[in-house]
Amino acid sequence: MARALNVETFQVGPLENNAYLVVDPDSSEAVLVDPGMGSEGVADVIRSRGLRLTAVVNTHAHFDHTYNNAHFLEAFGCPLLIHEAELDLLRDMSRHAEAFGFAGRTSPDPSRFLRDGDEIRVGGGALRVAHTPGHTPGGVCLMSEGQVITGDTLFAQSIGRTDLPGGDYDQLVQSIRTALYALPESTEVHPGHGPATLIGYEKRHNPFVKGPPSHVL
Repeated sequence: MARALNVETFQVGPLENNAYLVVDPDSSEAVLVDPGMGSEGVADVIRSRGLRLTAVVNTHAHFDHTYNNAHFLEAFGCPLLIHEAELDLLRDMSRHAEAFGFAGRTSPDPSRFLRDGDEIRVGGGALRVAHTPGHTPGGVCLMSEGQVITGDTLFAQSIGRTDLPGGDYDQLVQSIRTALYALPESTEVHPGHGPATLIGYEKRHNPFVKGPPSHVL
């Protein structure tokens, strides 16, 4: 059985993003998810604890989740992982940041593309990749035992916006129902913004997507 992983939350930047450090405590290997604006201090945490950063992972390529990709790749020499459908958005990150009034910044290209069903090893544990399009075409969620990092797919009593280029409301709802609401109700949800929640609570109370999982025929 895969080891349990620790998911540590860092709320960072002017848009109050959640960056996540996923750690295997037995091996001291770690993966950093969505290093947004203001996440530079997480590098000090990694160094002070003697962790070995094995990858940076983006749940999607909006600039507030990818702003510090280059900082961490240069500091730790690790690969960048993201879904292929996000590549154009990632390469356009600087323009999008400037459109929202922030300084432009670029990201290195990914080292490897993520696909639905992939596993990202973290020491003796793993994050399983679920492709959950809707907020963006290549959005992914990252699942481990009892936990899921949802990026901007699912929030506490909310969902990701779909009015930006590449967004699709019906597709997002389907992603939530098929990939997320099929998880055990006790699964802890770690979203891209805001507080953590539980799958069971969202199935009962999320005003945008309620009810049991649906299945694609």
